[in-house]
Parts: sequence; C-alpha cells; structure tokens
Amino acid sequence: MSKKLPLDTLQELARTQKEEAARRLGLLQSAQVGAHQKLDLLLQYRHDYAQQLQSLMAHGLPASQWRNFNNFLSTLDGAIEQQRAIVKQAGLRLDRGRGDWQHQARRLNSFDTLADRLRRQELAAQAKREQRDSDERAARKFIDRAAQPNF
Repeated sequence: MSKKLPLDTLQELARTQKEEAARRLGLLQSAQVGAHQKLDLLLQYRHDYAQQLQSLMAHGLPASQWRNFNNFLSTLDGAIEQQRAIVKQAGLRLDRGRGDWQHQARRLNSFDTLADRLRRQELAAQAKREQRDSDERAARKFIDRAAQPNF
C-alpha cells in the first residue's frame, strides 16, 4: 500500500524528534564523562600533591613552603568541590535527557502502533471490497449464463 496516511507526517516528525533527543542524549553523556574525568584528574593531582607534601615534611620543610603547599591544597579542594557540583549537574541533565529520549521513543511507538492498526484496517477493508467485487462478478456471470438460452 503506497497511500500516505496523514499519520505518516506525525510519525516522521516523532522520528525526527526522537533522533534529535538521542543526539542531545549523546552530548549529555559525553559532557558527564568529561566532567567525571576532570574530577578524577583533580583528585589524582591532589593525591599526588599531598604525597609530595608528606615526603617533603618527612625531610623537613620551611614554614613558608608548608603554608604555600597548604594554600595550594585548599585551592585545589575548592576546585574539587566545584567539579563535584559540575558532575552532579551533568548527571541531572543526563537524567532529564534520558527521560526526554524515553518520552520521544514512547511517542513514536504510539504513532507507529496507531499507523499499523490503521493500515491493517485499510487492508481488511480492501480485502473485503475485493471479495465483494469478486462475488458480484461471479454472480453476474452466473446470471448471464442462466439467462442465455440453451441450444
């Protein structure tokens, strides 16, 4: 059946919206992964820096250098907390994006189901018409033969 249903336009629009939601979801996933990687990098950097401080303190460290290390570690801790907030926000945006994609997928599925139902109904109606036409032709043929005189 090549007849285009009005619902086909809605299906195409829903398919486009689902694909767009999937593209956005991919970007959100990449952003979340990037935010986690930055956090991991900051945590590793802090760990390494704290180990370096411990090592220097074991061998004796002037108070001014110790203050510099502590100030830097405090600044690094602030950056880590900011990055944790960014990771949390990225997770929330990802959850919303996932919900949007699921909504679009359900919407498309609903249109697909409705279109399939309409197509099946149309095919059934067409089969019924064809059967009726076939029955009418057979009945006419029978009546025509019965009306012809036998020789």
